[in-house]
Amino acid sequence: MNPHNQVPEKSPRIVCIGMPVRDLIFRVPEVPARGQKEYASAFVEVAGGNSPNAAISISRLGGRVLLTGPIGGALVASNAIIDEQFRAEGIDTSGLVTVDDVVTPISSVLIDPSGERTIATFRDPKLWTVTLPPSETLLADCDAILIESRCAEFGTDVCAEAQRRGIPVVIDGDRMMSMREGLLQVASHIVFSAEALHATAGESDDVAALRKLAQVTPALLGVTSGARGVIWLDERGEPKQMPAFPVHTVDTLGAGDAFHGAFTLGIAEGMALEQAMRFASATAALKCTRFGGAFGSPQRIEVEEFLAASPAGATI
Repeated sequence: MNPHNQVPEKSPRIVCIGMPVRDLIFRVPEVPARGQKEYASAFVEVAGGNSPNAAISISRLGGRVLLTGPIGGALVASNAIIDEQFRAEGIDTSGLVTVDDVVTPISSVLIDPSGERTIATFRDPKLWTVTLPPSETLLADCDAILIESRCAEFGTDVCAEAQRRGIPVVIDGDRMMSMREGLLQVASHIVFSAEALHATAGESDDVAALRKLAQVTPALLGVTSGARGVIWLDERGEPKQMPAFPVHTVDTLGAGDAFHGAFTLGIAEGMALEQAMRFASATAALKCTRFGGAFGSPQRIEVEEFLAASPAGATI
């Protein structure tokens, strides 16, 4: 196993399966009530999306990334900007597949003074008709896969092939999944948001929900709960908890994605589970201190320095 401050000589290659999104981010003094207006104090438009955001974190932390998934064929100028922003981060976008006559997903994001985000997103249903590049192409020199749970319809096959090859498959459980979802059977690790976990398991208690999911998937299971930190079941099925690092929060947009990206990279690097959780938690915490969604993600050296200055995250 590698300690978190030793990067392998050859950077792991991570395949991120997801949907790029145009994030229109507004900083507001408060989220307006129904029928009301509010003036923003800052605005930025950036490329976003769960796995794409995670890809930015992975690249900044030293990993190599191939991004694959559907992108709209309409508004070509906007897509060019998205592609340019990802490429500027060192991300290979050759795996993105254009879906004709479809607009790339768009999110309107309001960031309030506490750093919390409120989001409205449009995704055209036609995006789910995409066919990804062949598994042989995607899995060449692949050390791990990170996939959004919403991409199961077109991403499960390549994940199943990755499982057959012994490649870790990490799921970002950001929305409710069926308990009979095939993606659950091919995953090595699943880290849910609390809302998605509760909706999937039909349980309001984190540990009870994780244990219920453990009956239908062989994957290691965890859940992130913002400032409350992360809870997971260890190899014996016992719950472990790691508190979040205390930071001054400016913008939570992309924090969960930064966590998933760092966690996947840690697994690919051979980190022990608790070590990967701590590495991911530190990355997410630092992202929260900066405005701009995933483009506030930290560099590797910043995470290492932050961890060196922070007490070990005790688990219970």
